[in-house]
Amino acid sequence: LEEEQLLDGRYRLQEVPGGRVALPVLEEKLFQLRLPPEMPCELVRIQDPVPSRAARWQTPAQKLRDELRRLLGESWSEELERDVPRAWQRHGDLVLLSEDSFRAAPWEKLGTALWETVASALGARRLARRGRVLPDGMRSPSVTLLLGQDSWVEHVDNGIRYTFDVTKCMFSPGNITEKLRVASLPCSGEVLVDLYAGIGYFTLPYLVHAAAAFAHACEWNGHAVEALRRNLALNGVQDRCRIHHGDSRQVSSADRPWPPRPCVASPSPPLSFQLELRNVADRVNLGLIPSSEEGWPVACRVLKGTGGVLHIHHNVETLPAPAPPQTPVLRAERGSPEGACSDGEAQHPTEESGKETLVARIRPEWQRWAEATAARIRGLLAELHGQPWRTSILHIEAVKSYAPHVHHLVLDLECRPTLP
Repeated sequence: LEEEQLLDGRYRLQEVPGGRVALPVLEEKLFQLRLPPEMPCELVRIQDPVPSRAARWQTPAQKLRDELRRLLGESWSEELERDVPRAWQRHGDLVLLSEDSFRAAPWEKLGTALWETVASALGARRLARRGRVLPDGMRSPSVTLLLGQDSWVEHVDNGIRYTFDVTKCMFSPGNITEKLRVASLPCSGEVLVDLYAGIGYFTLPYLVHAAAAFAHACEWNGHAVEALRRNLALNGVQDRCRIHHGDSRQVSSADRPWPPRPCVASPSPPLSFQLELRNVADRVNLGLIPSSEEGWPVACRVLKGTGGVLHIHHNVETLPAPAPPQTPVLRAERGSPEGACSDGEAQHPTEESGKETLVARIRPEWQRWAEATAARIRGLLAELHGQPWRTSILHIEAVKSYAPHVHHLVLDLECRPTLP
């Protein structure tokens, strides 16, 4: 039947009385059915045939739409269908919906029944919905818990466990390529300073996978600090990390001053906090976007007198141009595979078209930004130490497309004092 394309794949084979088996065939092709006389069979009509597993399978988005259509009945409309999300974030048993989902007025009349239906369709026990990121200097999320009481979630990334309050802390799945790259860096025996640690996005890969000997994690958001403490313990590296709770840009009067930051609301950071670190780091991670520039003087101060590597994050505007001349990729730091993912294949961000990969090209704007940054860091180090320093661009990593023609980049910059 399969060879003649007569079998109806929408239904399962079924047992029928008399120890026989009914095979589903396509009714419109019955006239093609030619079975040998020695094969006893007869045509049987089954009122409610059992759907096959393939026919029953639905994507989560399809299942959600069907369940909501059943819930709404005759009230279902194209407007409501457009309001149903097609993508979301999942953190354990909590699903985080996008901020533009379920905003139409008819949804409000359903109350808790709506959220229970959504959770059931998506296999979740708790629901939350994102809002706009708050302009408080800490990129605090505006998240509303829709179903459930507890907003703490757990997320596993590359074998690392992260727990955080989804209504208080951000989690960016778009940074996974950089976290994988960081995990592969050769950091054995090194001391790391992470100036913007958050809940441990990069601190933990350095400690758990890259084998850094010790980390200083600086963070001024009290909610993120609480999550960071839990995450260090969850992953068994709490003894190899010291948390510095406060604004890492605040330094003692003995250090070179720079303009103070504007005052913003913060969940109880230490009022008199001053980062006392100096001359301790083999590596400094500056994982803040759109720019980590205000942290560059601090990064220079905490770097060892013998030098080290800075990992500088920045959003760089890339103007569209028709087939610009391509600059070869800068050499990667030894021992750090570029964009390696868990299955060993290279993964790199794509252009807005989704077609063109960034693997074999460094844009002129990226190169110019990297060279300007290297020059600026070189000047800061020379001023700080009273002697010339050299900076070498090891690698430029494109993490993701942040906005149209704007890319989140990371510059690996080696900094060493110039020998007399």
